[in-house]
This record gives sequence, C-alpha cells and structure tokens, in this order.
Amino acid sequence: MFKKLAAIALTTAAMNAHAGHVLVVLSDSATLDLKAGKTFQTGFYLNELMQPVKMLLDAGHSVTFATPNGKAPTLDQGSVNPMFFGGDQAALAAHQALLEQLRLTDSVSSPVVSLARVEQQGYGRYDAVYVPGGHAPMQDLLLSPALGQVLSSFHQAGKTTALVCHGPIALLSAMPDAKGFTLKLAQGAAAAPPNWIYSGYKVTVFSNDEEEASKGQLGGGEMKFYPETALAKAGLKFSKAANCQGNMVVDRELVTGQNPASAVLVGKELLARLQK
Repeated sequence: MFKKLAAIALTTAAMNAHAGHVLVVLSDSATLDLKAGKTFQTGFYLNELMQPVKMLLDAGHSVTFATPNGKAPTLDQGSVNPMFFGGDQAALAAHQALLEQLRLTDSVSSPVVSLARVEQQGYGRYDAVYVPGGHAPMQDLLLSPALGQVLSSFHQAGKTTALVCHGPIALLSAMPDAKGFTLKLAQGAAAAPPNWIYSGYKVTVFSNDEEEASKGQLGGGEMKFYPETALAKAGLKFSKAANCQGNMVVDRELVTGQNPASAVLVGKELLARLQK
C-alpha cells in the first residue's frame, strides 16, 4: 500500500504537460566525524527536505531521490520539531506523514537510487537538482565524485542547482581535488582552487555565527571546519542574514538558502523556475 502511494506521488507529473523532474540528492551518512575522533548523530533536516518536496509534488512535478551509494538516508531527529514549521504542529505532522508515505528512510523499500544509477539513466531527464541540509552533507556529499559529475553537468547546461543550509557544502564535490581541499581546510591551510566552475559565485550557507550559536548540539564536540569558512576559502562570495532568518541568494543557475528558515524560499524559487 505504502509503495503504491509513493509511486503515485512520485509520478503525478506524468499527467501534467508542464511538469518538471527534480533530482533530490541526500547524504548516505547518519553521522558526522568531528575533531578528536568524536562523532555526531545527524542526517537530513525534515523541513529542509520535505517543504520543497511537498511543494514540488503538490504542483505536479516529479522527484527522484538519490544518495551517493543508494543507501536510504537518515532523518535527523532533532529536526522533528514544530519550530522549523513556524510553530505549526499540523504542518509538521503533514510533512512528516508525507515522508512516511514516501518510505524514503526505509532501509528495505526506500525509492532512493544511487548516483551511479542517475548517471546511467542520463542527467538530461532532470530539470533541476536540490540538496537539503542537516549536517550529513558535510560527511560525504562534499567529497562525492559522482555528485561532482552531476553538478558539473547541470552547471554546463545552466540547469537550476538549489541547496539549503549545510547543503551548499556539496558544491565542493565539483572541485578537481575535493578531498585535498577539505584536508587542507581541516588544517586551516586551504586556498581557492584555480578554474573551479563556481569561482566567484554569490552564495549563502549556514553561517559561522549560526554554527557557534548551535554548537551545543554537538555534545561537546567540535566540527573540523564550518561551511561558511569552506565556501569563502573556495573563492565564493558569501552573504548572510541574521541568525535563523530566511535568506536566499540567487546567482545564475545556483540557488542557495542559508538555514532551515530558507527552505520555503528556495522551494518557491524552484517552482518558479520549473514553470518558465
């Protein structure tokens, strides 16, 4: 029953002549490695994923979910809170119910595919890509060669590339040597790479101020580096709003949102671009 409902939701766009197809990329990881060998239980943020996804499905667009290795993603339980839905308990329940209907986090019946499968099917079938946050993208998406190929293809084609909160860290995957760059970041010695496809782009991401304000969630641990620092070192032009205030930055095909409060803004921008 659940599989049938999920299939109906994901293919509604077939009945809409103007429907778009969005690739939603999430992390495989349920943890983030911190300094001193510590780890932090994490995953994707409920509202950052499901607010844009619900908007897309409600508008008749179709969505394909993918992770680097095709593993079902993990929900960050700290995000199951009405505060991320404007204090609206009913909105939280509605988005949580849709997530359950889609079976996205189910290790057996999740519709998630691998990025290798996405490549096999062809990037041309997608009109946009969306990467939500939670800390998990900082564990694997920033280093994923497969995601780097996706982003490079979308960049070359000028297709909308949207990322929210910690999601924009995934842009680093499109670097020629993402692993080397992140190692230098952790050592405090990184420098902007030459000829990177996003050099000079205007972006936003979960800010250093917001990381400092929320670092108590890490249980005394410390992140190896903050995403704002990483993107600035990579040669991107960073801008931010006050902590927890919605903020979206658009530059060419790139659409970035600063924090959980920015997910709806980015979702609306995705819808507007798909309708053009």
